[in-house]
Amino acid sequence: MNILKTDQIKKIKICGKILADSLDEVKKKVRPGITTIELDELAEKLLRAKGCTPAFKGYYVAGAGTFPSTLCVSINDEIVHGIPSEKYILKDGDIISLDIGAGYNGIYTDMATTVPVGKISAEAARLLKLTEESLYIGIKQAKAGNRIGDIGAEIEPFAGKHHLGLIRDYVGHGIGPEPHLPPQIPNFGQHNTGAKIIENMALAIEPMLTTGGEDTVVDDNGWTVRTTDGSLAAHFEHTIIIENGKPAIVTK
Repeated sequence: MNILKTDQIKKIKICGKILADSLDEVKKKVRPGITTIELDELAEKLLRAKGCTPAFKGYYVAGAGTFPSTLCVSINDEIVHGIPSEKYILKDGDIISLDIGAGYNGIYTDMATTVPVGKISAEAARLLKLTEESLYIGIKQAKAGNRIGDIGAEIEPFAGKHHLGLIRDYVGHGIGPEPHLPPQIPNFGQHNTGAKIIENMALAIEPMLTTGGEDTVVDDNGWTVRTTDGSLAAHFEHTIIIENGKPAIVTK
């Protein structure tokens, strides 16, 4: 279990602040005409300048290989794990998910946001707003004494109420001394199920919603995950710790 010690809590807060500040700077550069590799290069430069290392670059997954970049950039129907490229130039109306992780003296944080490129459709804007809202609905359930299932048990009906697709194949996770640790945190489920949430636990909560269905497909590169039906997807994530019984967001 990823229960942090006092020194690790200090580190995760420092790491989270650096990560959030760096992502804020990257978001400012999102505009029509820029390539996604430019965003990735900026993200890596910012993290390293502040004493952090990219958590995703060089990350190995069997069957997919080694991830080549600091950022995961997922555009429009891409859900997660998109690879930055000098070939894709952002255009007006796109939405882009920026997922980034960092390590700081042996402790990791992870966060994601989805942002508009120029002027986007009302449908896309609604998706972004509601997906971000679903993240905070989930975070509210991450308090001592609750269980992991309580998080998804609140996100799932929220998505259904708003007629949005809920991605089930990819989930949140524990975090701390490693970028990905137990427990898995689905964005669906039932109350009072799963591991008990306790003091000093570190979690990465990350709902992914779509304007269509929930089925996914992986590109030939082994990494980029898309909606099977081509619908738009959004992804928001924060790293939290349980502090004084309540969720404290460290990536802000």
